[in-house]
Amino acid sequence: MTDHALLLVNLGSPASTSVADVRSYLNQFLMDPYVIDLPWPVRRLLVSLILIKRPAQSAHAYQSIWWEEGSPLVVLSRRLQRAMSEQWKQGPVELAMRYGEPSIESALLKLTAQGQRRITLAPLYPQFADSTVTTVVEEARRVVREHQLDVQFSVLQPFYDQPEYIDALVTSVKPHLQQPFDHLLLSFHGLPERHLQKLNPGHRLDGLGDCCRDASPQVLDNCYRGQCFRTAQAFAQQMGLADGQWSVSFQSRLGRAKWIEPYTEARLDELAQQGVKKLLVMCPAFVADCIETLEEIGDRGREQFREAGGEDLLLIPCLNDDPQWVQELANLCARAPLAL
Repeated sequence: MTDHALLLVNLGSPASTSVADVRSYLNQFLMDPYVIDLPWPVRRLLVSLILIKRPAQSAHAYQSIWWEEGSPLVVLSRRLQRAMSEQWKQGPVELAMRYGEPSIESALLKLTAQGQRRITLAPLYPQFADSTVTTVVEEARRVVREHQLDVQFSVLQPFYDQPEYIDALVTSVKPHLQQPFDHLLLSFHGLPERHLQKLNPGHRLDGLGDCCRDASPQVLDNCYRGQCFRTAQAFAQQMGLADGQWSVSFQSRLGRAKWIEPYTEARLDELAQQGVKKLLVMCPAFVADCIETLEEIGDRGREQFREAGGEDLLLIPCLNDDPQWVQELANLCARAPLAL
């Protein structure tokens, strides 16, 4: 028996497009203190209010992008798991979702029941945030503690600027950039500003992004926005894009709190008003296509861009199970340091 398992972890998805399943998923997701970082009573009240109307709206959105095989995110993650099983010769490869099924708990219990005592935990998030990476690690710790598991963990570190990740992005995106286009927008998932300022008190979050672009190594370790800019800069440089050919924005705002800027919605209108007709959009905060890429950008974003005066918006697929990405991810996971 091989002795080093790999556990891939992505965000998760509702079990189906029913309003009940979407409500259950959203409740688990939004009640995570790393997602909505407010005291429990306030968080419970806020989430209860959100769950009045949001599940029906989200269910409709999921229905518009759902595949016959199920949730695109889960289907694509399963494909990645199967492909990684061919690359990861050291042991079994399992898949877990932070929210929904298969859970981190069920995956870890399955691996330990098989006798696995060394596991590489791989949060599939290029950039660091408490609401992504930290919550995965803490959930794994909870499971180990509650079940008294005898396991040794390595943890894949954020790989936002690692050559393997940038190389895979460039190879995947290059065919799409060989067609005529006016502008490339790199749309990253957004975060509330307070998430960043909590980790780096006093860190400025100006609209131009100069502070984040010039963040010191100490700040950059915890600066999601800064890491997104580093990803974009490394990609654009390797792709040979001129400064005016591309820009960065942040999507998926929820609630009334101030989120990091510039906002993707605002950027779509600005680009159309500036005369951009054919817009390409890629989403480098996601390694697998999901509701945020397929529906938010591919459907609603395209409609908004056209209404603002643009002609066409093409969503570039995420890395998904691209063969080079599979190989590069295996290399990144093999270097993961011991942790937990």
